Amino acid sequence: MLIVKNFKFDAAHNLVKYHGKCEKLHGHTYKLVVILSGYPDKEGMVIDFSEIKRIVKDKVLKQLDHSYINDTIVQPTAENISIWVWSKLEDDFKKKNCNLYEIQVWETENNGAVYKGGLR
Repeated sequence: MLIVKNFKFDAAHNLVKYHGKCEKLHGHTYKLVVILSGYPDKEGMVIDFSEIKRIVKDKVLKQLDHSYINDTIVQPTAENISIWVWSKLEDDFKKKNCNLYEIQVWETENNGAVYKGGLR
């Protein structure tokens, strides 16, 4: 079973190793999708949605929301942001009945990156 929780955050960045319009400072309202895989426990839940919210807010959103992402991630592409988010959340979502399955980072409605761990 997959459990999905969506978040939004606003941030600015520029791509310093890229030659094009995105090398200039600009911002996005990002959509962050956190997906966990697992099986329901005795209460009938894989994980409480409020626990997902608390962990993501504490580990990710406090640092990225309304920030200049380059202060945290040197080349903050959607790909690199998704890998960074995975690294911040992976340990907190290692539970007896669930694990982190996928991170999605959407810069726009049409442009995003999906990361399932493993490659770095």
